[in-house]
Amino acid sequence: MPVAVATDSTAYLPDPPTGPAAVAAETRLTVVPLTVVLNGVPGLEGIEVSPADVSRAMTGRRAAVSTSRPSPEQFVDAYRRLFEQGATGIVSVHLSAELSGTVEAATLAAAEFDHRVTVIDSRSTGMGLGFPALAAARAAAHGADLAEVAQATRDAIDRTFTFFYVDTLEFLRRGGRINAAEALFGTALSVKPILHVRDGRIAVRDKVRTASRGLARLVDLAVAAADESAVDVAVHHLAAPERAEALAEALAVRLGDRLHDRHVTEAGAVVGAHAGPGLACVVVHRRA
Repeated sequence: MPVAVATDSTAYLPDPPTGPAAVAAETRLTVVPLTVVLNGVPGLEGIEVSPADVSRAMTGRRAAVSTSRPSPEQFVDAYRRLFEQGATGIVSVHLSAELSGTVEAATLAAAEFDHRVTVIDSRSTGMGLGFPALAAARAAAHGADLAEVAQATRDAIDRTFTFFYVDTLEFLRRGGRINAAEALFGTALSVKPILHVRDGRIAVRDKVRTASRGLARLVDLAVAAADESAVDVAVHHLAAPERAEALAEALAVRLGDRLHDRHVTEAGAVVGAHAGPGLACVVVHRRA
């Protein structure tokens, strides 16, 4: 077994994968789940708690929704299992350390394996994490060593850009993922925020007056991020499939032949718990 690749449940990888290369890559990924707590009841993301569960909870009265990182012990178990299966090393790539303690937990676990595990902060989440994880898996599948797989991961991170729209900043404010001043400013002016992930943090990129203008602006930002490169694109949503399909179609028209793989998936419970229903997200990954 070559170098193994681990990630976490916020990667929101496409299912089913598209094409033989993606199939080969995805089969080499080990996914460690985060936990979502709905009204005091914890459950593993993607296993015990679904996006629909979170969406229902967030639209109810007095609902309490929170998330927590995997424990270091969960990572130790995952890494040990991979080494027992014959892995020569592990690259473990996870959502931004600015948004979660997952990288910290993975790093604590990695210390038990004598430098055979390299932990990498993707500085993003969703397919902002998923594209680098898939790049790592492809490099491993082609026989790259630990350092080479880690470099392939970092290169993919540098070529990946995440933009998203939310109906309100309130859920991000409650979860501490955006500062109160930005949230208050948006609410006071009744604007619709366009956000991006910059240096691992969520920041307001633009403000528009309507949802339709917000979605159009997402397309503009994605096309600008693509530049003249060939790209793969992922569109995420929470309880907003029509928005996601409209975004995907608009991107296909604007990007034309530059667009290679296109994925449309619902965001998982963890990101949904902080972004809220109505989320629409575009992740652009420039191909090497």
